[in-house]
Amino acid sequence: MNNLRNTKVSVLKGVGPKKEQLLNKLNIYSVFDLLTYYPKNYEDMSRISKLKNSLDEKGLFHLEIISPPNVRQARRGFNILTVNVTDGITTGELVFFNQPFMEKYFKKGYKIFIYGSVKKNGFTYQIPSGKLMRKNEIGFLNPVYGLTSGLSNNEISKFVSIAIEDYKNEIVDMLPVEIKNKYELLDLDIVIEKIHFPNSTEMLTKCRNRLAFDELLILQSAIENNNFRDKLSFSPKMKNNFEDEISAFINNLSFELTGAQNKVVDEIIKDMSSPMGMDRLLQGDVGSGKTVVASIALLFSKLNGYQSALMAPTEILARQHYYSINSLFKDMNINVELLTGDIKPKEKEIIVNKLYNGEIDIIIGTHALIQENVKFNNLALTIIDEQHRFGVNQRKDLYLKGKHPHNLVMTATPIPRTLALVIYGDMELSIIDELPPGRKHIDTFVVDYSYMERLDKFIIEQIKDGRQVFVVCPLIEEGDMPLKSLDEVYKHYSSDKFSKLDIKSHFLHGKMKNEEKNSVMEKFLQNEIQILVSTTVIEVGIDVPNASLMVIYDADRFGLSQLHQLRGRVGRGSNKAYCVLINNNKSEQSYRRMKVMQQSNDGFYIAETDLELRGQGELMGTRQHGVPDLKFINLKLDFKLIELIKRDYKEIINIIDNNPVLSKELYKYVEEVSKTFNSEEN
Repeated sequence: MNNLRNTKVSVLKGVGPKKEQLLNKLNIYSVFDLLTYYPKNYEDMSRISKLKNSLDEKGLFHLEIISPPNVRQARRGFNILTVNVTDGITTGELVFFNQPFMEKYFKKGYKIFIYGSVKKNGFTYQIPSGKLMRKNEIGFLNPVYGLTSGLSNNEISKFVSIAIEDYKNEIVDMLPVEIKNKYELLDLDIVIEKIHFPNSTEMLTKCRNRLAFDELLILQSAIENNNFRDKLSFSPKMKNNFEDEISAFINNLSFELTGAQNKVVDEIIKDMSSPMGMDRLLQGDVGSGKTVVASIALLFSKLNGYQSALMAPTEILARQHYYSINSLFKDMNINVELLTGDIKPKEKEIIVNKLYNGEIDIIIGTHALIQENVKFNNLALTIIDEQHRFGVNQRKDLYLKGKHPHNLVMTATPIPRTLALVIYGDMELSIIDELPPGRKHIDTFVVDYSYMERLDKFIIEQIKDGRQVFVVCPLIEEGDMPLKSLDEVYKHYSSDKFSKLDIKSHFLHGKMKNEEKNSVMEKFLQNEIQILVSTTVIEVGIDVPNASLMVIYDADRFGLSQLHQLRGRVGRGSNKAYCVLINNNKSEQSYRRMKVMQQSNDGFYIAETDLELRGQGELMGTRQHGVPDLKFINLKLDFKLIELIKRDYKEIINIIDNNPVLSKELYKYVEEVSKTFNSEEN
């Protein structure tokens, strides 16, 4: 479909310069972009719903008006129109705000079709601001698109219809007939037409299945293309005859390893003792003890006479790893060094030389590790922490510093099994699903802005008791005016209300210089700062045992797993810990999401529940795991399809590769998806 990619959307009838600019705001530049700008939802006009069965759901209702409409004046000239109706079983009420002209459409005894969402006000079922429908407008699924100001849903729908009519014959289907027949998939030209204008829910399901198949195939191809490990090459083989040394290290720890940690340690040592080497993903909930497990892998590499590297996404996290791993290896003959961007040139030169000469056993750092002048003597183990925060090229650059080193990647963001299979299907998976004894439950509360006075008192109480507080704000984009900005929140916590009590506040965000960020964090660690107002830069790995309270503004703006990560910054010491989620969103969906955070401290449960709460086509932000957002793959429903693509991938690709036209089309998609893999998370 290269021609469609290169055909500007302005060629379509009705798309003048102004409409083209508005479409560009939606990233629609070409006819291809428009045809693949799929509806985000559908208004189901194909079936009639009943009021009683549709609470908090949208639907089409066939109602009879049972009394004349009533218009009443509210404050400041505001008026409310109400209409009593029945669906033949249940009575209800239509409500319209500041629309007195609607009165003429409602006469007692009239029967109407109306589309809207059912709410309950006391014992009364209500449809506020419903949409009246003509008889010729019902009986099908109406597409709902993402919009921008100045562009209506009907206009996008009209432009799509014109594009299909004019260019349907130029749609190139990347799947050959034999593949479509084998897996019972529709032709792509039919899919593109019917995904925009489905004539039934059955047709919509068939279209979604085809696009989910394509999405998985493209994603799997991109993963294969970006897999820099040579599975056929041998990694440095390590001798598994250091049981006494490993046991001594474990026994000297100030805590006992959990059963899950011991199991993962065994898996790692077994991998590293194998000539085919380790390529393993280590998942662990917040505070589950991944660092000590990684330390044992580092120790095993050192005992075998090899070097290791651990790369973290931020200088703050790299320093934290350096301090904690150095502490674990104290009084042992292991040379651990730190290499980050803020280290002075002369000191950096010394470290680089020692690394090349083999005088350093373990190097911990950031992107500084993958600079061209950094060379190893015998690198045999690479560990990437929070790997989704690195692009593929960065991970590859570290891997190529050695000769097929063993590879361990870690994430503190629990991933549902199906998502892990999609993204990391070629890696072995280890899970630490058990928290160390004594890890405290964090009490979580959900409040709105009316609780701010009480929250301030609670913050002051915590600080008077010697504790510290994290306050997190979402990143604010243009148009997000109702949200609290970091500047606004920081002004509040640095006001006289707090400063007169000798409570010191500071801010932290990603655009600050590294030197400044490190200075702020060091002061917070030393309790020179009591309230740290931050963006999500503190999401991963920050360890401040004295912090007992996490406050998150506009919590509904965050994913559940991200909220769980942020909450995990507290409760790391011996004191009781709390998390307060400030949320003014009163929707049912928001309520259910916040309820999950209140009820559970289990990251794996939260990740799976988040998956259940998301609707089809509205899946969890997979970008946080380093892949594009998935539009059609339903991780809850498509497990069999995911396994099928994994199983039959090579066979499918071989068939496509035999047709140059289809192969070119597939790899055009793959090229676009690969850009996501090769970009770092900000």
